[in-house]
Amino acid sequence: MAKRPRALAGNVVAITGGGRGIGRATAAALIAEGARVAIGDIDAALAAQTAEELGAGTLGLPLDVTDRPSFETFLAEVEQRLGPLDVLVNNAGIMPIGPLLDESDETTDQILDINVRGVLIGSKLALGRFLPRGSGHLVNIASTAGKTGVAGGVTYCASKHAVVGLSEAIRQEVSGSSIGVSIVMPIAVNTELGAGLRTLRGFRTPEPEDVAREIVAALQSGRVDVYVPRTISPLLRSQSVLPRALVDLIARFLGVHEVLASPDRAARAAYEARISA
Repeated sequence: MAKRPRALAGNVVAITGGGRGIGRATAAALIAEGARVAIGDIDAALAAQTAEELGAGTLGLPLDVTDRPSFETFLAEVEQRLGPLDVLVNNAGIMPIGPLLDESDETTDQILDINVRGVLIGSKLALGRFLPRGSGHLVNIASTAGKTGVAGGVTYCASKHAVVGLSEAIRQEVSGSSIGVSIVMPIAVNTELGAGLRTLRGFRTPEPEDVAREIVAALQSGRVDVYVPRTISPLLRSQSVLPRALVDLIARFLGVHEVLASPDRAARAAYEARISA
């Protein structure tokens, strides 16, 4: 008999980087399931505006995921106003791209600070709430770049490999409890972060809503590995068993090496300028 999906109505969910893109779409999808949602964003005005547009009592709060006091204040206000935290979606992340030797040390630090340190801080703070209660669910947004290497995104790939690894380790630490961990691994999504990127041959570019639906499904089922689209999963899993030459041949056929290495720079200009400001 199939396991009944977990009901999300009334769950308190906090989403980092929730002002736009995947974060916003996930908030909307969870609201539709009856969850009580708070979004945090480094752009406080955008967080407030998005929350107002989403309605349903959604909170929009300022959040710097790289700053522990800011993250603690965010979660404390969420719990004060909505109730005990049930789910944290560590979604905030950035993706400056280009050859490694062209990347400044400041950009390297920024990627690692937001994409890795921010997830670690959020995970610690969420687990500090979940463990005493014996329940909760951590959703960490990684990428298919966390399962392979992609030219033009060396530090980004490193950061997403870190998110996959730390999530797997957290699962080991909470094993035997009712705390869930889901690792979300989409290909390039049609968001500002994904602007100007090439599409993998044979795959359509997912929309933020596609990722949001998979996150909702993972929360309902407890699924750990969340690939978007799901059809990318066999390709990534096969890398560990296929000969290296064949893996490289498949990657070249799909155009993996061109996704980040040959972007439309004009299409990415606004995004790159915003995250470097």
